[in-house]
Amino acid sequence: MRQQNEALMRAALEAAERGWYVFPLRPGGKRPALHGEATCRYSGECAGGHLKWEQRATRDPERIRTTWWHTPYNVGIATGPSRLVVVDLDMPKHKGSSDAPSGAATFAALCERAGQPVPTTYRVRTASGGEHLYFTAPHGLRLTNTARTIGELVDTRAWGGYVVAAGSTTPAGGYEALCGSVAAPLPAWLQSILQPPPKAPQGPSKALSGQSRRYADVALAKEARNVAAAQPGEREGKLFRAARALGRFIAWGDLPRHVVEQALQEAGEAAGLTVSECRSTIRSALNWSIAHNQTSRRDAS
Repeated sequence: MRQQNEALMRAALEAAERGWYVFPLRPGGKRPALHGEATCRYSGECAGGHLKWEQRATRDPERIRTTWWHTPYNVGIATGPSRLVVVDLDMPKHKGSSDAPSGAATFAALCERAGQPVPTTYRVRTASGGEHLYFTAPHGLRLTNTARTIGELVDTRAWGGYVVAAGSTTPAGGYEALCGSVAAPLPAWLQSILQPPPKAPQGPSKALSGQSRRYADVALAKEARNVAAAQPGEREGKLFRAARALGRFIAWGDLPRHVVEQALQEAGEAAGLTVSECRSTIRSALNWSIAHNQTSRRDAS
């Protein structure tokens, strides 16, 4: 038991030395070991109000040694405070199916379509056989977790999320560092996919009818020009981001979907993407954006 404690303590200390904030996970598990708000006694660290795991994560070596000295906690890394964006490449749930691509295969295909190699960075093999790719987040940009925004079985962890650190073990297997001693900066093309689209200006409901349609038309023309002028390596990301930005106008009834799809399809092809690449990117991005903008501005105003 002592050996296990020391190994996990070293894993926590090594992560902290990299500048990452750690907190304890349940021994042999992946869930936080810290108390929840329902059982908080509002004492100690929580004397000023309940602190969640993201707020209690630390890089302090003494706190880490005290925490891991008696109990073999697995190690969680709070990605937001650590200025990390971790791409989680999962495995298909039904591993016997040869037709289901893994998250790694999906991500590799996305990199190829973007005209970029799969990034070289710090990687961790997960207990399920998937991979975590660590990237440093740009200064001043607060990215949050995503699920299937990039592709099937490809999620990301940033603010509000955490990952299990290398050196941790579960009944399904261990987490093992594979290669890359340093987390590389988040690639610009990947950032353009993950970065939330700007919020549309909200005006008085009486003025929305004609004004919002004019704004939508201008936005469509601008996004189409940006996509058409995109350079290799940024085309896929710009098309994806444009579709996400324009999807809200479809949800609000300011633009017909077929008009947006046609304009972006033509712009994507003009930039050098294939017909199928444009179609799949536009559809997935519009579906996501429309689903997240169903609440009408008119109801909200």
